[in-house]
Amino acid sequence: MTATDSLSVWLRVRREVDWQCAPALQRVPPDRDGFRSWCEGPVRRRDPVRAERLLAAYALAREDAARRAPLDFALLAGWQREVLAATGTPFRVSDAYAKAGRERYGLSPRTQAEFDSCLRETNDPDIPLAARAYLDVAFFHPFADGNARAALLTLVHVLTREDIVLPEVGPLQTTRYADDPAGAGDLAALIGVLNRRRR
Repeated sequence: MTATDSLSVWLRVRREVDWQCAPALQRVPPDRDGFRSWCEGPVRRRDPVRAERLLAAYALAREDAARRAPLDFALLAGWQREVLAATGTPFRVSDAYAKAGRERYGLSPRTQAEFDSCLRETNDPDIPLAARAYLDVAFFHPFADGNARAALLTLVHVLTREDIVLPEVGPLQTTRYADDPAGAGDLAALIGVLNRRRR
């Protein structure tokens, strides 16, 4: 397994990304809710229980967006309890690994506080928040399980706060790497493309 701390790499990369190059998002009502369609389609075909849990968490994330709840670990943990049908979803207690061990996300006494600090930055109106928050969850890897789902829920929550619903989310389901600033910028651009797409 890799000795490199991919979380430290991401914290450097996120400062290097030119987030301002992403297209401005439009508040245009989509023909469909992409997250709901994804859950009702491929997720339900693969695992109906997983789909129901995701939809329940999605409803919570949207309710939290409507009441302008501050985005922090506690909020994500509430959604994650729905996703995993768990009574507790604590912050991970050891290093985490992904991509068959090629990425290691280190843990220090400051990791959870750094995560909350990154999530609080979603209050900055001048940054494409959804892409950055999605990647923060992916690379902090805060939970023992279900981090990809947590990242997607975070993305739709941030977009919902701005009255934006993507008509599809399937294209977002691809492998992302902590050391790839171009890929991070591409994610922000992809969200802009999906925002303009009508199905």
